[in-house]
Amino acid sequence: MKAEIHAVLPEELLAEARAFVKHGWAADIDHLLAEALRRYLDSHSDRLTETFVREDAEWGLHGRE
Repeated sequence: MKAEIHAVLPEELLAEARAFVKHGWAADIDHLLAEALRRYLDSHSDRLTETFVREDAEWGLHGRE
């Protein structure tokens, strides 16, 4: 299953992405953006998990109204 999104990108970033596709490093812009997003989410998932655990522990120890 796929979803379509609309994104506004800086021209320089879009130019670099198009160059990657032109030189064969990615099949197309869609694949390049999906891979970039996947890698970003993978690299930040540990940080997010740690933040949520810390917030839960803080709430458990001190509570919040």
